[in-house]
Amino acid sequence: MGADKKWIFALFSAAFVSVMLFLSSISGFSASYYSYSPNRPFASTISRGRAYPPAFAYYISGGSGDVDRLFRLLLAVYHPRNRYLLHIGKDGSDNERRRLAILVKSVPAIQSFGNVDIVGNPDPVTYMGATNIVAPLHAAAILLKVDTGWDWFITLNAADYPLLTQDDLAHVFSSVQRGVNFIDHTSDLGWKEDQRIQPIVVDPGIYLARRTQIFRATEKRPTPDAFKVFTGSPWVVLSRSFLEYCVVGWDNLPRTLLMYFNNAILPQEVYFHTVICNSPEFKNTTVNSDLRYMMWDNPPKMEPHFLVASDYNQMVQSGAAFARQFQKDDPVLDMVDEKILKRGRNRVARGAWCGGRNSWWVDPCSQWGDVNVLKPGPQSKKFQDSITGLLDDWSSQSNQCK
Repeated sequence: MGADKKWIFALFSAAFVSVMLFLSSISGFSASYYSYSPNRPFASTISRGRAYPPAFAYYISGGSGDVDRLFRLLLAVYHPRNRYLLHIGKDGSDNERRRLAILVKSVPAIQSFGNVDIVGNPDPVTYMGATNIVAPLHAAAILLKVDTGWDWFITLNAADYPLLTQDDLAHVFSSVQRGVNFIDHTSDLGWKEDQRIQPIVVDPGIYLARRTQIFRATEKRPTPDAFKVFTGSPWVVLSRSFLEYCVVGWDNLPRTLLMYFNNAILPQEVYFHTVICNSPEFKNTTVNSDLRYMMWDNPPKMEPHFLVASDYNQMVQSGAAFARQFQKDDPVLDMVDEKILKRGRNRVARGAWCGGRNSWWVDPCSQWGDVNVLKPGPQSKKFQDSITGLLDDWSSQSNQCK
């Protein structure tokens, strides 16, 4: 065997070991998160099922220095009916995770409903490597295990923020089939085929304790012909049934594609997209949108622009559910809090479930009534119009897995 062939063999051997370590990580998570035992003497009964509003499982991730941003984002999207998993990557410290846990536990509703967990044994996250798909799959496995009642899985980052209340979101999603998946996708790979799909990379973050960047092979591999590659936004709103398909894996497709994309650049932009569009069971469930508002250069660079106060009107008129990206504590976030979420500092966003009197010294959401009742606000109309248009395209099958 020549030197080049030996090198390629060693590379793929390392990649195979990496995949095996990953599969082990998503199945053996029992001690990997902090959980708060709910204290329910005053908690409202949460009703689940088709006759009640949908519930969402949020995976909210960040890194070192993001404690305050993660906590603020959690408060902005909090609702007792939902489930939340917070993750500070391995670049963050245990002290940061403990501080986040203290902040979370200080919220009366979270103490009572016990629906927020924090990953205690964090995953490494290398921006362009396979660890960026390991973390959300690990999160999905945890959320599937700890809560049997949620309907959609939503990925958020510390640089994100909502543009509506959870009452708005649940009200609009009440009219959406619960097997529908919102995922921006295309098979038109363009420049990504040569620069993202064909290069072979290895993410040492999977098997090395210290953080390091990916390294690349000198050779490229041909574009697959056993399956069709799709790409798109890494931010997704995925149905519970599809996540069960990916994590439990009764069909071998999710595992096969995981092994392939383990050696791809930015697998978070191709993995879920390629799995869903190559699956006969799920390919007709795709609405081609990530429900995010972003401002890009043309042609787009690696990250969208940071949104500021001058972007507020266009942002809220977009009909999007979330926006990114924001600088920490940018004044535009205060505008969203005041005008849309009706949220005071260090308080959760208000909803119909909040039963207390609003004043500067009393948080109205420190007391609650029926958490199964929704009271949508003005922003829900914009979001409803957006969803109606997307579902019309979906019903015509004009924009599915093309």
